[in-house]
Amino acid sequence: MVFESLINPLTAERKPYEMLFIGAIYSCIAVIISMIMFKEHASMMVVFLTVLMCSNIMYRTIQIEEKKDFEYDSEKRLLREHSKALALFTFMFIGITIALSLWYIFLPADASSVIFESQENTIGVITGNAVNPGYMLKDILFNNLRLLVICIAFAFMFGFGAIFILAWNASVMGVVIGNFARNSIGGNYFATYSLGLLRYMTHGIPEIIAYFMAGLGAGIISIAIARHDFRSKKFRHVVLDSSGLIALSVVMLIAAALIEVYVTPMFF
Repeated sequence: MVFESLINPLTAERKPYEMLFIGAIYSCIAVIISMIMFKEHASMMVVFLTVLMCSNIMYRTIQIEEKKDFEYDSEKRLLREHSKALALFTFMFIGITIALSLWYIFLPADASSVIFESQENTIGVITGNAVNPGYMLKDILFNNLRLLVICIAFAFMFGFGAIFILAWNASVMGVVIGNFARNSIGGNYFATYSLGLLRYMTHGIPEIIAYFMAGLGAGIISIAIARHDFRSKKFRHVVLDSSGLIALSVVMLIAAALIEVYVTPMFF
C-alpha cells in the first residue's frame, strides 16, 4: 500500500518527469533488498522487485488509457493522450537505468559482479552493435523484434506483463553504461558517465519507447477483454487504436536499429 500511494497515474501523466525519481527509488530499494536477502540470486531479484513495485502504476495507467479509447474518437487526440503515458513509462525507465548504472559503478567490483551477474552475461546479446561491432543490422533488428513480440505477448496475457522485459532491458543498459564509465581511461567518471548515457540512450530511448508503445497497445486490448468491453460497439475502435500503436512501435524499432548501426558509430 505504501508504494501504491507514492504516485497517482493522473498526476504522473501531468508531471511525467517525476517518474524518473520514482523509478530510481524503486530500483535502489530493489538492489538493497537483493543484496541483504537474496544475494545468491540478486541479479534476477533486482529485476523482479523492481517489476513488483512498478507493476501497480503501469497497470493503473493502462487502465486509464483503455478508458480513453471509449471517450475519444479522434486518432490524433488518442495519440496525444497515449503520449502522456509513454512519457511516464520512458522517464521511469530512465530512472531505473541511471540508478542501476550508478550502483554498478560505485559498488566494489566483486559485489557488482554478483548483483549484476545475469546482466553481464547477456550484454552481448541485448545491446547488439553498441557492445559487439560485428553485429549486422538484421541481427540487431531480429533481436529487437523478438523482444517486441515477447512484450506484446506478456502485455496481452497479463495487462502489464511487458514491464518485466522493460525492467530487464533497463538493468542491462544500466550495466552497459556503468561498465563504460568504470573502465574509462583516466578515471573521470562524471565525463565518461555522461558520454556513456549519451552514447547508449541515443538509440536506447527510441527503442524503449517502441517496447512501451507495443506493450501499451497489447495491454489496452487485454484490459478491454478482461472488462468484457469487447461486447461493445467501440471495441473495434480499441482494436484499431491498439493495432496502430503496435504498428508504430515496429517503425520506431526499425528507426532505433538504424540509429544504433549507422548514427551512433559516427559520434562515439
